[in-house]
Amino acid sequence: MSAFASSDRAEKSGIALEAQQKIYEKYDKNLAGEILQWVQDVTGLSFDTQGDADNFVKVFQDGSVLCNLANALKPGSVKKVNTSAMAFKKMENISFFLKFAEEFVQKSELFQTVDLYEGQDPNAVLICLASLARKSEKNFGRSGLGPKEAQGDRREWTEEQLKAGQNVIGLQMGSNKGATASGLNMGNTRHM
Repeated sequence: MSAFASSDRAEKSGIALEAQQKIYEKYDKNLAGEILQWVQDVTGLSFDTQGDADNFVKVFQDGSVLCNLANALKPGSVKKVNTSAMAFKKMENISFFLKFAEEFVQKSELFQTVDLYEGQDPNAVLICLASLARKSEKNFGRSGLGPKEAQGDRREWTEEQLKAGQNVIGLQMGSNKGATASGLNMGNTRHM
């Protein structure tokens, strides 16, 4: 479990504790270490790159490293990085990063501010950063992590090929093979 659970909240127990444990089981500390190293390389900042969940959350928790990452990838993305120790300013930094990331990452790969700030789901943060790292080379011209995304295979069809396709009866349309509805009487009672 993470040491970053908010002190204002009660300890999790029962189903909530089981759910939290499942979330932490999905967390990949090796990938987290690679992501931390990638962020360090891109931003030029110095921090601990150990992939354990507590360190991962600690590095990104105030959002300033994330804002620096956004500005390193696309200069001017985050206008003002808050340095205040106030909780809402730290969460504002995280939301600045999320606003930047939603332009490049699928909505399903984004995380919620509370997932990071309170350390509730570091795996969601990891997924978002891994997705951003994967798209880094294509979108920002920077070295990235993971497999390159597919470019797609654009096909060109001639007018003749398009017209030929209009004459084909698709298999989903089916065929009645001469069957008719003769002999069916709608509304007739069944005789036994």
